[in-house]
Amino acid sequence: MSHQATENLFRFDRHSLNLDVAKETERIVEKLRQSVHQTLRRQGVVLGISGGIDSSVVLALCTKAFGAERVVPLLLPEGESSPESSTLAELLADHYGVQTLTEEISAALDGFGCYHRRNEAIQRLFPDFSTGWGAKITLPGNLLEQETLNIFSLTVTSPDGQTFTKRLPPREYYQIVAASNFKQRSRMSMLYYHAELRNYAVIGTANKNEYMLGFFVKHGDGGHDVNPIGHLFKTQVYQLAKYLDVPEDIQSRTPTSDTYPGGSSQEEFFFRMPFDILDTVWLGYERGVANHEIAQALNLSLEQVERVVDDILRKQHTTAYLRMPHIGMDDEEYKLKNI
Repeated sequence: MSHQATENLFRFDRHSLNLDVAKETERIVEKLRQSVHQTLRRQGVVLGISGGIDSSVVLALCTKAFGAERVVPLLLPEGESSPESSTLAELLADHYGVQTLTEEISAALDGFGCYHRRNEAIQRLFPDFSTGWGAKITLPGNLLEQETLNIFSLTVTSPDGQTFTKRLPPREYYQIVAASNFKQRSRMSMLYYHAELRNYAVIGTANKNEYMLGFFVKHGDGGHDVNPIGHLFKTQVYQLAKYLDVPEDIQSRTPTSDTYPGGSSQEEFFFRMPFDILDTVWLGYERGVANHEIAQALNLSLEQVERVVDDILRKQHTTAYLRMPHIGMDDEEYKLKNI
């Protein structure tokens, strides 16, 4: 089908992301039941909850699909987790009538050397950094305001509130990220322990923005048996949250990865623009809408839309390895002959 024909079939505007939330909820719930009971032959589900919008929506969907008694939500805090995460996660569990389990993973992270390895890299840039300091990785400001490359900086905050920022060299960036990723991988291990203990499935909580742009840890929060919201843009997750009656305190919370001791929103750490703009531009691009039409519909300049599209494509390309299946050594021709 030609680009022009695709445009004629799809009417694009600010509301193009709107879901039929009742129909989509019913579809996901049915697919969850089929996947867990029939395909995986499991009796229930385990998932991590953090008080964030994504895990909250997934918990709500799971309780609809399996009933509260077949859903095990885990709180997986560590020494640098925001106290708000546990408070909101408990509020969520009470709201849907499920019983939480808490597994504190700080000892496991200490065993891996997570904090020491990360701090070692930070101290090469900021020698005074120590316990009580905050730290976070950020990208340049809003991509809609200026065209800048995705160059990471490290910002630290002293106990008396002074803030210092330096550009992150590759060596320090890789070490900080590699060490911090122990957090997600430790949580994944604990989820699978509780799933295998009960003959349950592990349910993922990543949305389309996170999965397709690479904002997840391979074999960490990317490790699961079923992912019910991986096809949904972040703004569509919020639509389901409203329909599923997720507590307002969670719906209004700023999305955060809750990984670094300085706190960092998802927008400043990775996405670089509001989700409503990112998602709508992305949908238009996927559906073959011309950039100038996207710009007109969203009251943006053509240059702004081009920046957003370029950033999406760049992130998809540089993080493609995260979405690859494992690479085996079998020859395709050999496999076909021996089926």
